[in-house]
Amino acid sequence: ESKHRRRGGDLKTGSTELGSAVTGSPLTAVLPASTTGKKSTVLSGETRKELAKQAKVTKEERRAQIDERQKYLISRLADGIGLSEQQVEEAIISDDKFQLIEQFFAPSGLKKLLFFYQDVLQQKSNASLRSDGSTNSLLQKKLFITMGSTENFTGTCAFFLRTSDKVITASNVSQEVNFGVFDCINGNILQGLEFFLSQIMIPALKSQQNWGAVKEGLKNSQIQDFLYSVDKFVGTLSSSRQNIEDKIQLTKVDIDIYVSNLQNPSDYITAG
Repeated sequence: ESKHRRRGGDLKTGSTELGSAVTGSPLTAVLPASTTGKKSTVLSGETRKELAKQAKVTKEERRAQIDERQKYLISRLADGIGLSEQQVEEAIISDDKFQLIEQFFAPSGLKKLLFFYQDVLQQKSNASLRSDGSTNSLLQKKLFITMGSTENFTGTCAFFLRTSDKVITASNVSQEVNFGVFDCINGNILQGLEFFLSQIMIPALKSQQNWGAVKEGLKNSQIQDFLYSVDKFVGTLSSSRQNIEDKIQLTKVDIDIYVSNLQNPSDYITAG
């Protein structure tokens, strides 16, 4: 059952069944790209142990870097997705895009920071290598950082948005960063977007009292035009989605039955 509410700067929805697995293999997540390429490489036992040791060191170094800013993100993610803060922290420090968090905090840094929480194929922790160098994999829930342009979106997207170009500090992170959760309902991204706008964003905008320099607030004609445009967009989105879902399915017809009965030119003219 979907639940939604607005609290402070947080906009959130939640309709995700929690999976047991939060992070993938910490070994591949924190290793350089040169050791985790697409080509399968059979590693010796000693090499695997050394790589696991390096991965553990990297994770602990990242854990030591966590300050109040990261703790704020972790808290919002845990609350929005429904995981524990420990699970979220473990996922973040195991992620190969960990550096994007610092780029988001930097002055004039990244405008958005995205996290996907969805089913992905992950290697079994105790899986042995096959003869071709591959391993057994299974589908599990995973929380990971993404740019949003390389992975298919099939689950839940948690996002942080900057409101200015200021450096993000422990004292201003709650004011300068907005948080929200967007669900791809049953794999239908248009339905998820429609729900997010109609059930979360529009009600939040219509209940907003402070519009900055616009003193009249909701009575201002420009604000009213803006809200009308958003409502109209959601209506168009809903109509387009329904048209796509209710698309016409043409039935295949076996014309041989009809053609076999045509004997002379007049039969063809009549059939035409």
